[in-house]
Amino acid sequence: MNPADAIQDKIEIEVQPRARVRSMPEYHPPLGHRDRLRLDFNENTLACSHAVMTALENISAADLTRYPEREPVEALAASHLGLEPRHVVLTNGVDEAIHVLCQAFLDADDEILLPVPTYTMYEIYASSTDATLRKVQAAEDFQFPFIALLDVINPKTKIIAIANPNSPTGTIATREQILAIAQAAPQAIVLVDEAYFHFHGGTVIDCIGIVPNLVVARTFSKAYGLAGLRLGLLAGPEPLLAWVRRVLSPYSVNSIALVALTAALADQSYLDWYVHQVKQARADFLVGLRQLGLQFWPTQANFVLVNIGSEHKQFVAWMREHAILVRDRSADPGCEGCVRITIGTPEQMRGALSAVESFRKFQSSGASR
Repeated sequence: MNPADAIQDKIEIEVQPRARVRSMPEYHPPLGHRDRLRLDFNENTLACSHAVMTALENISAADLTRYPEREPVEALAASHLGLEPRHVVLTNGVDEAIHVLCQAFLDADDEILLPVPTYTMYEIYASSTDATLRKVQAAEDFQFPFIALLDVINPKTKIIAIANPNSPTGTIATREQILAIAQAAPQAIVLVDEAYFHFHGGTVIDCIGIVPNLVVARTFSKAYGLAGLRLGLLAGPEPLLAWVRRVLSPYSVNSIALVALTAALADQSYLDWYVHQVKQARADFLVGLRQLGLQFWPTQANFVLVNIGSEHKQFVAWMREHAILVRDRSADPGCEGCVRITIGTPEQMRGALSAVESFRKFQSSGASR
């Protein structure tokens, strides 16, 4: 055998991923051709603050030659949340925060508990470790499965991930339920992902540093409109964050994102205005869905899960043809036939409701069959 061939064979053998990694679920977000009204990824459907754009325009070429320094902006973010800087770390989106928590705290004999359906990336990152994933299915009403979750907590439980409000359902866990779970699992980190906090208002972030195993994630991708810059935040007790910082890349949050976040945090009036727009649009849109006879679930987020039924794929295609993107969630546990629709501004949602109404008329005519 040629020596070079032998070396190549050895390399190919050595770089094979372990069995756990080979069995990881894949996530392929349908992000292509999104030049329509984006009601599919729960983004800000309008724009970020004008103050952010002004700050970005003032970045100099010299600014880009320096490595990013996140600590000063972490201090600003902590102050904005009423926390100490030692209780806050910025991340490259909440996805990085979830990934780092899994890498830092999950070992082979550990378990992570997930109420489902929920955000896909919890399972993705948990599957990259040797820990065991345990799913707790919500009932048909998609209410938080509090009792069922308590029943499966055991000494091996090391992370419990709770999206609050939850995606794709928009339902919530109460403050009392979250704190009871933290008390019932003192050996575990209770991650409360408050990505949609602004559209709900309920939070447990004031318990950071008081409840020793509580960690809260926030994102700047939704209400703030900074999804393209990938900015997240993890708030937690100092001892836990010390381990997170050991795993976290020191430069994963780039300088442009840090400049944008500084400006966004200072423009509270824009944030309040946009959130008010979404809440108003949400109320009106749900009334419209009810009048059309569609089943949906009460939501505290900037989206709503709607039961379209067996024609969910046709509905998604219909909306696309009407220049509106929505997200088919029929593959999620318990969500067969369901489509998630992001809530934008009142004007945007009037257009969306008109497209939904036209689909219902199309259904009634029998043409869709």
